[in-house]
Amino acid sequence: MTTMRKRRIMRRIPIIVTLVVVLSGGVGWQGSVNAEDWQSFEVWAVDQSGSAGMLYIYDGAQMNDEAADATPAVFTLDSLVTPLCVSQSGSAPVRAHMLGLNSSHTHLILSYVATGHVVFIETATRTPVACIDVGAQAHAAFASPDDQYVFVANQNGKLFQRISTDYATNTFTLDNTATLNLATCTTPNGFPCEDPALRPDNAPICPVIDSSSRLVFVTLRGGGLFVLDGTTTPMSIVAEYDSATVNPNGCLGVESNGKMYINSGGGTVANPMEEDIYAFPLAGYPTLGFNLPNIPGPTVILDSDSGDSHGGVRVPPHRGKFVWVADRMDNVVRVIDTETDALVNTFSLSSRHSTDPSPDLMDVNPYGQYVYVALRGPCPLTGNSPAVDNAVGATPGVGVLAIQKGGSTGKLVAIAPISNPTAPFTCATVGGSPTLSERADVHSLVVVRW
Repeated sequence: MTTMRKRRIMRRIPIIVTLVVVLSGGVGWQGSVNAEDWQSFEVWAVDQSGSAGMLYIYDGAQMNDEAADATPAVFTLDSLVTPLCVSQSGSAPVRAHMLGLNSSHTHLILSYVATGHVVFIETATRTPVACIDVGAQAHAAFASPDDQYVFVANQNGKLFQRISTDYATNTFTLDNTATLNLATCTTPNGFPCEDPALRPDNAPICPVIDSSSRLVFVTLRGGGLFVLDGTTTPMSIVAEYDSATVNPNGCLGVESNGKMYINSGGGTVANPMEEDIYAFPLAGYPTLGFNLPNIPGPTVILDSDSGDSHGGVRVPPHRGKFVWVADRMDNVVRVIDTETDALVNTFSLSSRHSTDPSPDLMDVNPYGQYVYVALRGPCPLTGNSPAVDNAVGATPGVGVLAIQKGGSTGKLVAIAPISNPTAPFTCATVGGSPTLSERADVHSLVVVRW
């Protein structure tokens, strides 16, 4: 019996248990959970440095108990995925950037931001099985919950694309008939999709998919937002928002209590600092037809022109009362109460573990004890404005955040360090062009459950 087969059988065991997690400074999640929540897990993190990047895989139990001394499995992506990409696409991938998972966690989805490659990796065997080049830039590629599609934000191509997926047979096909050209399209209301006044720069940043697998929220580099029906061919706009309503550079997408939480962030020359959080009601989008502009209007929870909001996660994972949003510039986490749509807490991650952690993308463990967060490096390769150094971090690696007081607060309790030391070099992406010897820059991670 294969390892993957064994893991799938274990998931079906219908056991109900009660979990009480006691953490330093508070009590974690309490309640009844299914056996699926008692599965083992791993933390997969990607370091953007090097040509194709590095993949680090940590045992979940080690990350909970001894993260600072955890020994990951390390994969050089030049060796793991580049030969497959050259064979299947004719070109080599550059700058591993974003990680995603399908719903059953059988496949990792790795997107490359300096090229257009999207790579599918079997998690049980850690084997790449497909590589698709979508064009200019695959900034992010995320799977629909029903495992029918992967939606791709082709950033500098200003294309929103769809890959049809069959994970059982490892069949993945870029469906060019589904593509929406965000630079040249016209909205159903008759407005240009990209327009100097409405939406000045329609480079898509992240696809945010709702639990029905139909609605896809597409954040934009220059501000504004589209909500698409991702199941139509081509994909169709059901709602449009302008840059006066939704600010630039969002990437967070968390669904909770019938709402989708979206953020706006900084990190570009045009918009170096931004920290906004919005709640969009999921009931407001038609099955047929489309909405007038900026309808339904989002609830604005936070509107700030300082900081740099990027990653986020729902905590605890089972009930979803709170959403945590990381600010990689100010080294804090904002806590949103999804019942009231209020900002209820802000806690700092600066501590004896790191004076400048620069938290980025996040995920939560199956037990609701900890959140794991990618920590940026001293020479960030993406998302940094040298004018403010919003994404510069001092301790690249994976941070472990204890979930405290039911998710209303937390604490950085450990860091699993990641390092890629080199001969001294000039870092051109940081203000002042400092001379450094550390290239590691951890941007994305996911929790893979077995």
